[in-house]
Amino acid sequence: MKLLELKKINKFSFGYEDIARVLGISPASAKVTASRYTKQGILLRFKKNLYLLRETWDKASREEKFSLANLGQVPSYISFMTALDYYEITTQVQRDFFESAAVKRSKEINLDGNVFRYIKLAQNLYDNFKKEKNFFIATPEKALLDSFYLMSFGRYSFDLSSLDETKFNPQQIRRLSRKYPLKTKNVLKKYGYLESTRNI
Repeated sequence: MKLLELKKINKFSFGYEDIARVLGISPASAKVTASRYTKQGILLRFKKNLYLLRETWDKASREEKFSLANLGQVPSYISFMTALDYYEITTQVQRDFFESAAVKRSKEINLDGNVFRYIKLAQNLYDNFKKEKNFFIATPEKALLDSFYLMSFGRYSFDLSSLDETKFNPQQIRRLSRKYPLKTKNVLKKYGYLESTRNI
């Protein structure tokens, strides 16, 4: 019976306050209810005070999962190969794996076989993302630069041959690369994404 009431929340993800409201119980009781329903498999817990109905998750689109990823660490935006896969720039398909750039810390959240990875970037590199539908995602050029940035420091690997270079804007890459360390610019030059590291 309570499951039918929970469906009235009408949100993709929700917290104790929403549970308390639709069930007419206190927030403390809602917390206990959420824990019990999670153990029963009716709810899935994404992080502290953030839940989803199992049946909602089972029907979730990639875009809805991106929106959830944004909530796993605030602020954050979808980037790296996950973003390039979304833009159909790479053949390196990201199934059940969602990568985000963040400013607080690097971490992973595992949810029902799906991995939500958050990779910390320097504060001055946290930019050039946009709101697409209901989630924040890097522009194609920023996703590429984020990937090369981590790769230049040995923190990331990806299949360069999987990229369709014709879908990037060279001027945008050159402009955005100015903020990145020389080490990253050298790698971009090595793989032909920058003509020269001089005066960048």
